[in-house]
Amino acid sequence: MAEQQSTPASTSQEDPQGDIELIEPALQGTGEEEPPAIAEPAKVMRIGAMIRTLLDEVREADLDEASRDRMREIYEQSVAELSEALSPDLKDELARLALPFSSESPSEAELRVAQAQLVGWLEGLFHGIQAAVAAQQMMA
Repeated sequence: MAEQQSTPASTSQEDPQGDIELIEPALQGTGEEEPPAIAEPAKVMRIGAMIRTLLDEVREADLDEASRDRMREIYEQSVAELSEALSPDLKDELARLALPFSSESPSEAELRVAQAQLVGWLEGLFHGIQAAVAAQQMMA
């Protein structure tokens, strides 16, 4: 009797918190896996949560120059860390949207706008991932 081999269309892993299910692409006809859009989803989620919390803090607190400088450093480091976890096309998109501050010490308003823009972009990214996962599940 011949052994039957089956290749699953995809494999999935569930987040321990049950929030997001990642579906890894199946092998294509080329024998290669399609690279993931987000290489480190947990890292992106952590940075997104941190940026959202910082945005709330910036909205509530009066920041002196030292605080604004520190917030600028955190923002720039967050963008750099996010870039490392993204596919090249998403990395390019983030680079176009997350422009550097024009001054060494940005105003509170500049910080709020930059962080709100980054939070909005991340939320859009998460919604896009969820929609893609739902579409894959419907096709399976």
